[in-house]
Amino acid sequence: MKILLTLLITFNVWAQVPTDANDVKPLLPGMTIPDMHVLNVKGEAITIAAKNLRKPFVITFYRGGWCPYCNAQLAQMRNAEKELLELGYDVYFISPDKPEYLIESLKDKKLKKDMHYTLLSDPSMQVAQDFGIAFRLDDKTVESYKKWNIDLEKASGFDHHYLPAPSTYVVGKKGIIYFQYTNPNYKVRLDPELLVAAAKSYLKTKGRKVK
Repeated sequence: MKILLTLLITFNVWAQVPTDANDVKPLLPGMTIPDMHVLNVKGEAITIAAKNLRKPFVITFYRGGWCPYCNAQLAQMRNAEKELLELGYDVYFISPDKPEYLIESLKDKKLKKDMHYTLLSDPSMQVAQDFGIAFRLDDKTVESYKKWNIDLEKASGFDHHYLPAPSTYVVGKKGIIYFQYTNPNYKVRLDPELLVAAAKSYLKTKGRKVK
């Protein structure tokens, strides 16, 4: 009976995660974020919960430091991040990479040196699943990645083969999603200028003056 229950639970979890990035169902503006249990670069457990927010935040889900498109996105976010921080936002980047790989796996050496982002680890991909943006790679793709020295199991420490569809959220102080961008095409990322515009728009709707 215990074995049957385990199989049923496993099947149910796998059934909830699509096998195609085009089939993800991300949380949308107006919805409240789930509690996010993540790890920082030191491996320390952190919880980001709607009831405990002191300021709005921007969070971007990326595939990992091994992904050149993700590295390019983080690099492009340098100027946007500075402005977002000045506007009063926290800025988070979260990936399946386990803590010790968060910075080490980044390919851009200049990015490692100049980076001010708060990098977070979601190795189990539970947060990505809660946001509805996780999908599972097929075995053929996983093996093809290894030919390029991309080992997803080594990067996350898990064998789930989950990745997030690249996504960015602007979340208000009460944990309500104000802006959301998800693109199943991992080669296409949100324009930093559009993100800053969305962040400014949120502050204007809350009666704050924006430069």
